Amino acid sequence: MENKKISLGSLHAKKGFICDMDGVIYHGNRLLDGVAEFVDWLQKNEKEFLFLTNSSERSPRELSIKLARMGLDVSEDHFYTSALATASFLATQCPGGSAYVIGEPGLVNALYEAGFAMNDYNPDYVVFGETRSITYEKIEHAVMLVQKGAKLIGTNPDLTGPTDVGIVPACRALISPIALATGQEPYFVGKPNPLMMRHGLKKLGISRRDAALIGDRMDTDIIAGIESELDTVLVLSGVSTLETIRQFPYRPMYVMHGVGDVCRDEIDVLV
Repeated sequence: MENKKISLGSLHAKKGFICDMDGVIYHGNRLLDGVAEFVDWLQKNEKEFLFLTNSSERSPRELSIKLARMGLDVSEDHFYTSALATASFLATQCPGGSAYVIGEPGLVNALYEAGFAMNDYNPDYVVFGETRSITYEKIEHAVMLVQKGAKLIGTNPDLTGPTDVGIVPACRALISPIALATGQEPYFVGKPNPLMMRHGLKKLGISRRDAALIGDRMDTDIIAGIESELDTVLVLSGVSTLETIRQFPYRPMYVMHGVGDVCRDEIDVLV
């Protein structure tokens, strides 16, 4: 029996693309199949595009350099992170405020650039992002600060993330000891929060009708696109599988093996 096909004509007509990175572009330091062809297609067709990632560890410059090491020439203005979205949000909430940060330099620098000071005594916020340098002492101190009135902020609600060695804990899992110990639910700024999607569309300078979102997660990427009224593309190169798609009460507009399929005229209907 011949497979059913779906045309990608309406997807190709979009002016811009918002694309996740982890599990879509790379796993850790390994570029995924079809990514070079996809980036070449975006550039040759003069598409507006933005790599929008829930990871808060690296700055746009660092992400640009990382892709350059993998053989992709993408300037830093094509990147937007949950660290930048978090810093922008907090700057509007508490201009000139302070924060105790558990996270990597990409998050700390974003907050500095937004006018925030680092404060481990009586900060306005405890801000948590992905980090490999988490310690019990940092968690203990964050708990004390939240108990004294600091607001708890998470850069993103990802429970896990894909790497070149497998699935590892991400921000929501790592922040949970602080939330459980204090009874305070963190406010997450990254996807699927519509704030981050609005930032992305503004940076691209296009309307939601002219944009599509590409991601590998149903619970952050796809729901963010649906709730922001963007066409959605789920790729199976990261966290989601055909089995996990069926666990959700919503579905993406397109399901593809990887971003290289975006360049095709038509694809197989997978679900």
